[in-house]
Formats: sequence, structure tokens, C-alpha cells
Amino acid sequence: MFSKDLFIVDTEKLTVTCPADHVVAITVSVCGGGKVSFKTYCANCPMRQSCTTSRRGRTITIHPCEAILQRARKEQADPAWKARYRADRPIVERKIAHFTRRQWGGRKARTRGLERVATDLDTRAGAVNWARLAVLGLHHGDNGWAIA
Repeated sequence: MFSKDLFIVDTEKLTVTCPADHVVAITVSVCGGGKVSFKTYCANCPMRQSCTTSRRGRTITIHPCEAILQRARKEQADPAWKARYRADRPIVERKIAHFTRRQWGGRKARTRGLERVATDLDTRAGAVNWARLAVLGLHHGDNGWAIA
């Protein structure tokens, strides 16, 4: 099936063009996003088998920040961006795993109330950061704090 990336979303003109070159206006919702229905074109479209199995035709949902999402997807296609992401992602994923360890309550709050939960999260984040700094060799010298 065709992914949304194959549809051309024009956020300035508020239109979406399908791979078969059918252009439909975006029906804007209250929150700023919208929907596009290609129902009238799908019945006789030769690409229908590759696009949708719905008898109502293909529908595309437009996010309120669609332009930003499109720009991010374009940046992520760059090989240099992918290399940087692959270098950083394992480290970040490991830190998230440390943050959600079972001894800290896993992914559930250990307390009740927004202030107490926020304090618990701040304490947990501080402990994870101090542990990382200790591994990096943080020490206090004549000029203040430094990493070895």
C-alpha cells in the first residue's frame, strides 16, 4: 500500500495530491489539522489496488504541524543525519532504560500527586546524571568541577 510520503501535501494551498495526480482540498478541523478523502477518485483509479483496500477510498490525515513534520522527514533522509542518529541513539536509549529501572518503580509513579511525582522524577534524573558523571571521572579540583 502507498504510504503517506508518496502523497504531496501542500500546506500553503491546503491541498493533497495522490500518486495518480488527483488533487483534493484539505478539510481543516478545529484543531488546525485536517483530513483529505479521495473517495470520488478511487472508484475508477488504476492504482487503487496499490493504494487502499477501503471501499470508501483513501483518506489521509493531516497533522496540525504537518509542515514541520515534512521538514523533519526530509532532514532524516540525509545520510549524514542518519549517521549522527545511529551514533547517539544507543546512548540515549540506554539512559532511558536506566531512568525507568524497576528499582525506581519502572514506568509507574511511586507517589501520588503532581508535585510529589515531579520531585521523584527530578530526583531520579539527578541520580542517573550523577552516576553518568561519576563514570566519566567527575572530580573537584583547584579550579572547580572537572571531568577527567
